[in-house]
Amino acid sequence: MYQGIAFRTAYLLTGSAEDAEDAAQTGFVKAWRALPRFRPGLPFRPWLLRIVANEAHNRRRSAGRAYALRVRATVTEPSGDAAPSPEGAALGREQRESLVAAVQRLDERDRDVLTCRYLLELSEEETATVLDLRRGTVKSRTARALARLRMEVEL
Repeated sequence: MYQGIAFRTAYLLTGSAEDAEDAAQTGFVKAWRALPRFRPGLPFRPWLLRIVANEAHNRRRSAGRAYALRVRATVTEPSGDAAPSPEGAALGREQRESLVAAVQRLDERDRDVLTCRYLLELSEEETATVLDLRRGTVKSRTARALARLRMEVEL
């Protein structure tokens, strides 16, 4: 049920499928062990994703290698009349690649908040839980990160 979102979270934070699998699996084990400390009445998904995100951050830090956010900007290809022309498809791919490159140039805090809000489609509250921030901090970081991303894209 939560395997997909846990893997995507770890992948977007580590940039490596292998590290993401390890981080997600370790996150599930840690969550299982911490289950007695889970507070009933609170949403489970953000709690779990926070554990997975922490594990992904730990793996990224301990790897000692340069971090690069790799996002597979896959878009379902429309069919029929809605299908783009070859020129349109190439332009769309170039725009996605340009956007991914711009996100990669952002600092870790900006990448993390944008990853949670827009790539994982988490709410502000869920993002706050995953990143261990206050909701207001998520709002302000998101706004600043989007402004920085706009500047990167315009360069």
